[in-house]
Amino acid sequence: MDDERDTVLIVDDNAENRALLGEVLKPYFHVLITTRGDQAIKVCQKHLPDIVLLDIMMPEMDGYEVCRRLRADPRTQTIPVIFLTAKSQIEDEQRGFDAGAVDYILKPISPPILLARVHTHLRLNQAMSELENQNQMLEARVRERTRHLESLQNATIEAMASLAETRDNETGNHIRRTQHYMRHLAEELVRQGLYLAQLTPETIENLFRSAPLHDIGKVGIPDAILLKSDKLTEDEFEIMKKHTEIGRNVIASVESALDFESDFLKCAKEIAMSHQEKWDGSGYPQGLKEYEIPLSARLMALADVYDALISERVYKPAFSHEKAVSIIKKGSGTHFEPAIVAAFLAIEQQFKAIAQTYRDDGFHAASFPCLNSGNNDKALGR
Repeated sequence: MDDERDTVLIVDDNAENRALLGEVLKPYFHVLITTRGDQAIKVCQKHLPDIVLLDIMMPEMDGYEVCRRLRADPRTQTIPVIFLTAKSQIEDEQRGFDAGAVDYILKPISPPILLARVHTHLRLNQAMSELENQNQMLEARVRERTRHLESLQNATIEAMASLAETRDNETGNHIRRTQHYMRHLAEELVRQGLYLAQLTPETIENLFRSAPLHDIGKVGIPDAILLKSDKLTEDEFEIMKKHTEIGRNVIASVESALDFESDFLKCAKEIAMSHQEKWDGSGYPQGLKEYEIPLSARLMALADVYDALISERVYKPAFSHEKAVSIIKKGSGTHFEPAIVAAFLAIEQQFKAIAQTYRDDGFHAASFPCLNSGNNDKALGR
């Protein structure tokens, strides 16, 4: 027996029909034969024939039910089923197609028609299987290519962000901490039933990926101002404020070079421009108030301030987690959106755990001047 031949399962309770079908098919196919519907299902599950020739009128379980069960089983749902029947009414044919059959052959059987139909459906099923395999290969290649592009994009983003952070005597771990703060804050708002339409899984992923670019504009601030440990003069503070617009413009220039819209860049641009805005309108650069401030920037405002408070800088020692929580709580309704502060308070231990996981080991500030009102801006992400 040629094992390379396709396998045909004949399901018929009539001995004469089985004999005729076997005589016609055996020269070309490997043939399996059963007489009952329940047997047919077991044979299909065990041997996975390439095609099934199924009688409709059988005792206990008719062909319609057999076909429905084969289609319902993931192991057998792609096996083509051809009904063999003397029923020629349109409603009978429709019922068979509704059950999942691919064709009808009327009795008495014409051997040439039988062979032609079987060969046709085997070739069609093989072509569909090959197409599915090709689609899976293409999808795998696309996923791999996408993964490579995302890895390159993420590495580029981190490199750009690290450039800005190192100029401010901060570390790459600041980037990682703020990323995770943002994600946890957004997910907590969703758990509380807030901003469900805005904070989709895709949006939260964009928040996570774009967070490192919030201070990219600091590359345009002179070191004498950026690294100054004393209180900034009024003129110096006006220059410092420009890091938000510089950051927005850098990202906008990337955006303008693309021929498609990027939700990621839109989110990054919002965060860079508006993360220093305050809920009561006293922030910068535009003095936006409440919901005028993009949600992404409102989230970053809290994440950035928390990290600034708990981190050592050349102009301040690190505050304890508890003191940082107290300061943020007091800023509810003035610096921060109350709902975001409430979400923060619900998961403040997670913030503490993130800070510990990505702590800045080995950082020692050269000096720790007292935290006066001028330095306070810096402690809060100046």
